[in-house]
Amino acid sequence: MNFPEELRYTKDHEWIRLEGNVATIGITDFAQHELGDIVYVDINSVGKTLAGEEIFGTVEAVKTVSDLFLPVAGTVTEVNPLLEKQPELVNTDPYGDGWMIKMNVTDTSAVEGLLSKDAYAALVG
Repeated sequence: MNFPEELRYTKDHEWIRLEGNVATIGITDFAQHELGDIVYVDINSVGKTLAGEEIFGTVEAVKTVSDLFLPVAGTVTEVNPLLEKQPELVNTDPYGDGWMIKMNVTDTSAVEGLLSKDAYAALVG
């Protein structure tokens, strides 16, 4: 499994990359592997200010539908437009073209409280 060092992770299997106060968020390689082939990503939270761990959308795989949880509080500003026609990007490139949302983070120090690469790798075994 691939877990980039520069990202932070949640126990719900989301990752976050922070640049200033703008965060890019997606699901981890472990999560996409567990879900299987992703066929639809449903995110309708653009413009909404949400708390950390609040649901910002869902991802649908062949076998199941799974909620997506915001790692930290903030306002969702953008959904990855590629996922509408190519949801499989979440499977093939979860940390690149398969990102899900961008958001303005309310408190950037909250990101430091998330799991490091090593802590996340230990969590998923």
